[in-house]
Amino acid sequence: MLDIQIGEQGPGGITRRPSGRPAVTAVTLGIFTVMTAELLPVGLLTPAAADLSVSEGAAALMVTVPGLVAAVAAPLVAVRAAGADRRTLLVGLMLLAAAANLASAVAGHLAVVLAARVLLGLAIGGFWALAGGLAPRLVAPDAVGRATAVVFGGVSAASVLGVPAATVLAERLGWRWAFAAAGLLSLLAAAALLDLLPRLPGRGAGAPESRATGLGSLAALPRRNRRVRAGLLLTLALVTGHFLAYSFVRPLLTGHARVPEALLGALLLGYGLAGVAGNFLAGSRAARSPRRTLAVIAAALGTVLLLFLLLATTPAAAAGLLLLWGLAYGGVSVALQSWFMAAAPGEVEAATGLNVSVFCLAIALGALLGGLLTDAYDLTAVLLAGAALTLAAVPVAALSGRNDHS
Repeated sequence: MLDIQIGEQGPGGITRRPSGRPAVTAVTLGIFTVMTAELLPVGLLTPAAADLSVSEGAAALMVTVPGLVAAVAAPLVAVRAAGADRRTLLVGLMLLAAAANLASAVAGHLAVVLAARVLLGLAIGGFWALAGGLAPRLVAPDAVGRATAVVFGGVSAASVLGVPAATVLAERLGWRWAFAAAGLLSLLAAAALLDLLPRLPGRGAGAPESRATGLGSLAALPRRNRRVRAGLLLTLALVTGHFLAYSFVRPLLTGHARVPEALLGALLLGYGLAGVAGNFLAGSRAARSPRRTLAVIAAALGTVLLLFLLLATTPAAAAGLLLLWGLAYGGVSVALQSWFMAAAPGEVEAATGLNVSVFCLAIALGALLGGLLTDAYDLTAVLLAGAALTLAAVPVAALSGRNDHS
């Protein structure tokens, strides 16, 4: 059972101590919602590009733009919102995400969609940076590891479940309804956060925190902590490599593997289920050894991308490799978070802010580079580039922190 550590003052000054499980669930729903919204265009790229009269490479800017904005917003929010109540901030950021998604649903031009996606980027970066370090404040110490895995499972679930669900909805009702559904889900998440989270005062307001996080601390941490530095390189390589290819998973399936459009939703759902399994499979192992876990994940992900290029020439082969792809990538987020918690146990908020920033930047870079490669060459190029980057992460993970029992 996850027990709450910080309660609220109830009537008569009695401290209410709601269960940690609902609070952790609300935060996980919020993470899932903003990350689903960020990745939504991945499964909608082809119909959205056609409706907006742009190329698929240009439509990929719908992934790039919020990723770039979130990369800047994450560390800035962590610093500037230091003294603010976390519950109030998280609810406000979720409402901003709702407005951005609903605006995208009714936009008639790519420029309008991109403007809304800028707002979404602010919500993503701020929400993830604040929520990433909340587990120690929501549950008992012996449950922090499990709660962290659950919260960051929302990140994995977004890419492995949110995108397939949006694809299925778009196939039946159109791509705009997928954005509208994301807006409604954001409103639901805001209500859950408001109802289930206790007041969570920021630093200087009675909150138990690690070392103060400032711009100077954020900038200095990678320079003086080699394991944080290695973790940021791992995030950049793994996430950029993955999204180089995954941003174009729909045309990869329909073009490279000749998968019928009617099967896309089912295949991406299978990918999603495999990814959820990968998240929990990696979570238990990453808590004990993030170094070995990330090395295995990087090797598996790079190998699958190469095999997809070589063997996914039929729908059956593509389906099998897609399941392996989801299983490999599903463990990335929780394993990276375990790495940073072990690398900087006294500066978790600073390390998490940096990781979120690089993670979001990597998503944006992956989509941008993938779009450039697709427009200049073909889909083979995105698979080769993605495999090269993810395999480059293997020696970084394997050789970093070997003397730290990680």
